[in-house]
Order: sequence, then C-alpha cells, then structure tokens
Amino acid sequence: MHVLIVKTSSMGDVLHTLPALTDAMKAIPGIRFDWVVEEGFAQIPAWHPAVAKVIPVAIRRWRKHWFGSEVREERFLFKREVQSTQYDLVIDAQGLIKSAALVTRIAKGEKHGQDSRSAREPFASWWYDKRHDISKKQHAVQRTRELFAKSLGYPLPESEGDYAIAQHFQSEPPADAGRYLVFLHATTRDAKHWPESHWRELAGLLAESGVKIKLPWGAEHEHQRAIRLAEGFDFVEVLPKLSLEQVARTLAGATAVVSVDTGLSHLTAALDRPNITLYGPTDPGLIGGYGKNQSVLRPEQGNNMADITPGQVMKLLKEIS
Repeated sequence: MHVLIVKTSSMGDVLHTLPALTDAMKAIPGIRFDWVVEEGFAQIPAWHPAVAKVIPVAIRRWRKHWFGSEVREERFLFKREVQSTQYDLVIDAQGLIKSAALVTRIAKGEKHGQDSRSAREPFASWWYDKRHDISKKQHAVQRTRELFAKSLGYPLPESEGDYAIAQHFQSEPPADAGRYLVFLHATTRDAKHWPESHWRELAGLLAESGVKIKLPWGAEHEHQRAIRLAEGFDFVEVLPKLSLEQVARTLAGATAVVSVDTGLSHLTAALDRPNITLYGPTDPGLIGGYGKNQSVLRPEQGNNMADITPGQVMKLLKEIS
C-alpha cells in the first residue's frame, strides 16, 4: 500500500505524526509513505523507516511572492511531483484550509481527514472523500494515531506511541562522547522564555558535577543569548550553527535536556532522551512532550516562567539523569 501524508508544519506537529506511521507499519506489512512537508522540516520524515519519499513544499515562502515567476515555476514543479503518483490513500493530518486546498486537493487518491467538528479549520474537510470524527480531548499524538487507524482500517493500539527515529541516530554516536546536558533556551514567544539569570544559576549549580553543557541556537539573537549564558563557565559550550540533523544527533547523545516550550523539545521527546520542559503560559496537556522520560515543570501559581526556580530544575535533574 502506498500512502501520501499531508502534514506540512510545525516542527512539533510533524514529529507528533511519526508514531502514527509506526502503528501503520506494524499493522500493514509493506506499507510505504510519501510525505508532503514544509521545506524547513524536510529532514524529519526521512528519519522514519516507513517513509519512501519526502516531497518538500514552501507555502510559507511562496506566499510572499505568490505570483512571481520563480515561485510560479516552483509551484508547477511541486504539483507535477505530487500528481506523478496514484496513491492508494491520501491522509491529510494537517486539518487546515491552505494545506487542504493547495496540496490535498491536487493529490491523486482517496482523501481522508478529520471531519468538520474535529479539524482545526472545519472548512478543510470539504476536500476530503472520507471524514473521520477524532476527539479533541486527547494529546495531538493520539489524535493523529486515531486518524491513521480509522483511515487505514486497523485497531488503534493501546500501547504508547513509538516515534521510531531514535535508532536512526544510534549507529553514529557523537564524536565527543561523554556526559553532557543540552539547554534548549530559545523559543518564539517572550512569555515562554526562562530568565537568563535562571539559566546561569542552574549552570552554576552544575559546576561541580563534571558534566558539560551544550547550547544550540538558530537565529543570531539566540546565538548572542547563548554567548551570554556561557560567559565565565568553561564547561558550557556554545555550539556552532547546526543543521536540524546535527541538532538531533547532539540531542540523541545527551545525558539529559532542559528546555523551554519549543519544537526542539518535541524532538528530544521523539529521541527518547530524558527531558525537563519548563512551561508557563502554554498548557502541556494536549500538545506537550509525549514519550519516554518526559518531565514537566510549571509555576506553582500563575504562568510566570521566572517562578520556576533553578533549584527545582536541579532537583529534578538529579532524579532523571
């Protein structure tokens, strides 16, 4: 069976789709998946053993110059690529109008997705041939697992979902093997940041432990924050700019990870690494870290990230690492 998945973004959403593929792979021997995903996350699906082909899409970039000649050419080539295969099934796991209209609509194959009560944008269901009722009162991973089970016709497994990507990184251990922690200090919203003074206090508490601390970053302002966090600590390393694959390899070798609410925290969960995620204004209940060795710290009252103390994090680190 050959299936096309439409799940374009974000990083967390793409990662949360992986356990559904593992379920399907176990239930239907020989099943193959092609996957349409935003170009920035195109490395992720390729890590799963059931994915045959990744088809990058650039909706985020295209919409800035939709009618420009280069974008028109890219859109033409993308459409030709999607329509080059007659799929047994197309599963739209995104549930948004733009992805349904621009991707699912043009794909060849019976189209499955969430019904109007379940999809994030109800009108997206107009483009589906088969619509499934998926309860919103469960974690995003479980919702996608249920969608795949109903679309492909197998019983939803009762076991915890398996991302099935950790083994992709086990064959090549990090070159600098040894005990180290990763601090995922960068996120998109100011309210989700943990104060820099707290990160530095936590680093100070770890000074006598003998473990190193690695600080990845993406944008330049994150690089500058990492430099400030590392200042004066010879055991704290600001990493060079890394690809997503390189970040994943760094996370896969970590003794443990401390993170704010960010896509890389979900990647840590997918890699089965011990992870403490700090939450303030966001609720981890339905979209938080899913998987083995995942811990959550929240303020005892309110949603001010500064109310989570370095001492609380240190205590939990001793328990999980």
